[in-house]
Amino acid sequence: MQHPKATSIQLDVTASLQKWRAFLAIGELGSLTRAALFLNSNQSLLSRQLNALERECGTRLFVRTGRGVELSDVGQRIFPQVRALLADAEQLENEIREQARDASGRVTLGTLPSIGHHLVGQLFTEVRARYPGVNLKVLEGSSGQVEEWLADARVDIGILYRYGGTLPEHEQCLATVDSYLIGPAGDRLTAQEEVPFRSLHELPFILPSAPNGLRTALDSMARQEHITLAPVIEADSLPLQASLVARERLYTVLPLHAVWTEVGKGEVQAARIVDPPFQRTVALVFAKTKGPAKAVSAIAGLIGEIVDRMARDGMWRTDR
Repeated sequence: MQHPKATSIQLDVTASLQKWRAFLAIGELGSLTRAALFLNSNQSLLSRQLNALERECGTRLFVRTGRGVELSDVGQRIFPQVRALLADAEQLENEIREQARDASGRVTLGTLPSIGHHLVGQLFTEVRARYPGVNLKVLEGSSGQVEEWLADARVDIGILYRYGGTLPEHEQCLATVDSYLIGPAGDRLTAQEEVPFRSLHELPFILPSAPNGLRTALDSMARQEHITLAPVIEADSLPLQASLVARERLYTVLPLHAVWTEVGKGEVQAARIVDPPFQRTVALVFAKTKGPAKAVSAIAGLIGEIVDRMARDGMWRTDR
């Protein structure tokens, strides 16, 4: 027998369970006043919620009497089902919270320095507050190193940049990141808000050495756009790239969050690359052999929350 897919389930009237909790309280107590006290609400608000619920259902759920309210015929028929639905929802919520409370063990995160610099401090604070039984270990390295750690299960979760339009099925998109041309303070080119990709032609660059995901993607797009990238020095160190851009008046290509602090201090400038844009995806990847499942899932959830907060600050974009 073929079972329907979960995505085929359609919810409308039952999409919000809170209104049905109000229905249950009113039905059990027989009074809007007593139900409002029980729910720590007020009678006027509860009355409006009840009227809205009856409009959505297209029928009366209660009959008003001189002593309060009574369930209508329809209300009586659905009352046991609503009670069972809410009981199941309460059990699910309790189980979810219990799972979270039980999260424990060591979770190892492999990340790139440009992401870890902003992420790890907030992640540590959240883990200590919400999952005290979880011990967080963080490894920073290049994309190639993080890939190796994932393959060898030395890390449970990896955070990587991916270039191109799609991700493998087992990877989760955390954010979409624009690339910026980074230049020294006072530089006329990077004083603009945006620069076309072709303006990178023969600039004095400091870039990571190949093999490197950024370098490979940059060189590929440069060939497509028929321009020449001219690194005068190669360095994989992010602090060194930012330092030499500022001191030696070089250029590099980085996401804005990688030089967020330096741009804020006015040490370097950043202009978004357009025409065509040069974008990357921040991807979360699980090792095939993961550590303690509850703890790994909990940490992955926290990373998603923190990334969303960073997006609201303008560091990158998310679709969640």
